[in-house]
Amino acid sequence: MADLKKLAEEIVGLTLLEAQELKTILKDEYGIEPAAGGAVMMAGPAGGDAGGAAEEKSEFDVILVAAGASKINVIKEVRGITGLGLKEAKDLVEAGGKAVKEGVDKAEAEEIKGKLEAAGAEVELK
Repeated sequence: MADLKKLAEEIVGLTLLEAQELKTILKDEYGIEPAAGGAVMMAGPAGGDAGGAAEEKSEFDVILVAAGASKINVIKEVRGITGLGLKEAKDLVEAGGKAVKEGVDKAEAEEIKGKLEAAGAEVELK
């Protein structure tokens, strides 16, 4: 029980960038993805029901593909959008292909994309 409490404290203490890396590891290596409510759930069997794909997407992830020539401006925008510290924002921008914001509605995703592109970044919505 004490080990679980220690693990929970470590998870709560993660920075946004560390939490994103943890999510990627859980997804890629173990097939575990966070549910919309934040709980962890196992990936379903492949080739399941495709009926859900017909629904219109309501949540988007804003992915920073590349910082472009104005990396400093992009880092400033990422800090403003995410609230990350300078080092974490710089690491996120330099890594490329990382989510700046996840699970946002279309209007907010478009607004964030516009800000980042105005700063010189290449961005995509997923």
